[in-house]
Amino acid sequence: MTTTPTTTTGRVLLVGGGPGDPGLLTIAGRDALAVADVVVTDRLAPLAAIVEHAPQAEVVHVGKIPRGDFTPQERINELLVEHALAGRTVVRLKGGDGYLFGRGGEEWQACAAAGVPVEVVPGVSSAFAVPALAGIPVTHRGLSQGVVVVSGHVAPEDPRSEVDWAALATSRLTIVVLMGVATLGSIARALVAAGMPADTPAACVADGASPQQRSVRAPLSGIAAAADEGDFAPPAITVIGDVVAALDPVAPAGP
Repeated sequence: MTTTPTTTTGRVLLVGGGPGDPGLLTIAGRDALAVADVVVTDRLAPLAAIVEHAPQAEVVHVGKIPRGDFTPQERINELLVEHALAGRTVVRLKGGDGYLFGRGGEEWQACAAAGVPVEVVPGVSSAFAVPALAGIPVTHRGLSQGVVVVSGHVAPEDPRSEVDWAALATSRLTIVVLMGVATLGSIARALVAAGMPADTPAACVADGASPQQRSVRAPLSGIAAAADEGDFAPPAITVIGDVVAALDPVAPAGP
């Protein structure tokens, strides 16, 4: 008797890979890679971890390069669903945490709508890890009681911007800007115009959690120029607030 093969739906694991150093991938993320049939990965994910923990997997690169090649998000969603419906275990590997400007929520929705089982493995967020690696705590007793993480993808004057920069300027919170290299000058001007002191400490950190990591510090009014002079390019994170100088050496007390 001839039987019809049964097709079993696979699953999708949305894995945050951390800020780039494979050592900052969580144990849960490592275990997810170990069972993957397919890894759909961004360019900022820890690619060395794929080689080490998922040598058996088919690797699909869907990275988005600023002002360069990119895979539309809709196509990424389709790839996840297609491979899972073919019975495969799919790991969607992202840099940082997929739910912080990583569009992981959209991928969850696409899988759920297609009836594909989907799980989330949170990752170490670059918004906090990269400043820490550069010697900057995003909160510090006596300096900052909170932190806000915002996208700098569009400039404050752009009608698409949804960030209330004027409110942030007087919030006394640490501001962490992701995806803001190109708009850094506009952001600084908007904050100063809204009342933030021009000499507020600021820092820009490029290629965080990698051997190429480098940073520059300057007053808010000069941070964009300092980043330009250093030829900083994405990926880079900017921190604005008194915490930038929190761990600087303390001058010895006088006699």
